[in-house]
Amino acid sequence: MTTVTTPDGARIAYEATGDGPAIVLVHGITESRHSWDPLVGELARDHRVVALDLRGHGESQRHPPYDALVMAGDVRVVVDAVGATAPLLVGHSLGGAVVSMYGAAYEARGVVNVDQPLDLGGFKELLTSIEPQLRADEATFQLVISQIFESLYGALQPNERSRIASYAHPEQEVVLGVWDLILRSSREQLDQQVETLAAGITAPYLALHGDDPGERYVSWLQATVPSAIVDIWPGLGHYPHLVESERFLRRLRAFERDL
Repeated sequence: MTTVTTPDGARIAYEATGDGPAIVLVHGITESRHSWDPLVGELARDHRVVALDLRGHGESQRHPPYDALVMAGDVRVVVDAVGATAPLLVGHSLGGAVVSMYGAAYEARGVVNVDQPLDLGGFKELLTSIEPQLRADEATFQLVISQIFESLYGALQPNERSRIASYAHPEQEVVLGVWDLILRSSREQLDQQVETLAAGITAPYLALHGDDPGERYVSWLQATVPSAIVDIWPGLGHYPHLVESERFLRRLRAFERDL
């Protein structure tokens, strides 16, 4: 494990493995770089694989702010530290939003977003409905977070659920910091911010969903991000890259060959 310090003083932990074109792996909320462990070995056969802990997660420093745009800047610091140029970025959940923001702000060979819809209006409705519980005492916060993740595990095998849970550390300050912009913005403000972000993504973009996000969303994404390809693997839930890891690796390599 290596650390690098961002311009605002946050220490970000990462691991770099293998040689070849750079591929950067970014995990979901409350998790860590170890979420990607089942995939790293295969990818490192012919890539420089960089897996990092987002600020406030894993072995990275608890250092606000925790919004996804700041985290995208942290990813850039790591990319620079390993000497990568125009990496392929792969993000899951929160990581999908982070790599999307990276792709809008910095040079990327391609962006892969695993199960993170960019249309945040519907997610805002969910968060608003449980905001009192999220801001309550520690026990209530932990209960509601555990319920959220239980609903997301989908087709994950029990041993893989246990592995993911062992690396997950829900921290109230961090989670609320990540979701702060969504909670305090109106739906109209969120729509405008997302439109502005998405319009900046010019790199090839693959959105992979383990459940169907709906025809309306797919049409919106492809209209907003003209380079977007949308794959839907129904019934796999929030972790399609881990439920069918070999299939995911094949798809990732096919996407990369077409860049």
